[in-house]
Amino acid sequence: MLILAIDTSGKSGGITLAEGDRQSFRVLESAPIEGGTFSAQLVPAIATLLQKHGAAAKDIDGFAAVSGPGSFTGLRIGLGAVKGLVEALKKPVATVSLLEALALSSGCEGKIAAALDAGRAEIYFGCYDVKDGRAAVLAESLLSQSAFPEEIAARDPACLVTSDAWVAKAALTTNLRTQEVARPDSEMIAQIGLKKLLEGEIISVEILDANYIRRSDAEIFSKAK
Repeated sequence: MLILAIDTSGKSGGITLAEGDRQSFRVLESAPIEGGTFSAQLVPAIATLLQKHGAAAKDIDGFAAVSGPGSFTGLRIGLGAVKGLVEALKKPVATVSLLEALALSSGCEGKIAAALDAGRAEIYFGCYDVKDGRAAVLAESLLSQSAFPEEIAARDPACLVTSDAWVAKAALTTNLRTQEVARPDSEMIAQIGLKKLLEGEIISVEILDANYIRRSDAEIFSKAK
């Protein structure tokens, strides 16, 4: 199965062309995309990557896309591009949460917590049941720094995984085993996405949307009519 993974959730992003089946996974190539250039560079970067490997868009068997949390603008651009490709090519798509990817990167099984810096002294928090390389979501929420230790205590996970130093520091008071890892990249998204595509864990293009977790500023600051 030839898949294309797209991540436009952060300050920078990337795409990965990979192939695999239930027993194997191989990255053909990954390409970074600088933040602020997603709308201009994403589609040309995809075309270049396919051309380099002698493939056309119609040869892609499925797509994997980061659904959030992250940049509102970046996620809209990335998922908009994926939606257009899926509609045109009639191919399946699987979405992957960055928090889910973090939980899987722990290498542990059981109840695993994942957390990311959400800015504004807030934290994106997720709790997952991890087993056999799959992560079933138990909860996802946006927490204040003060509420973060309370949520950890309430969920009682086996460990916490984060890619942000200050989030790891904020968890120190809980005495929970914490792993600080690299932020998941498009290669990891491709690997997780492949498993989902093979298991039929796909989403219809009609409901393909971002999982922001946080409301947009427009929603927060708009006046009630």
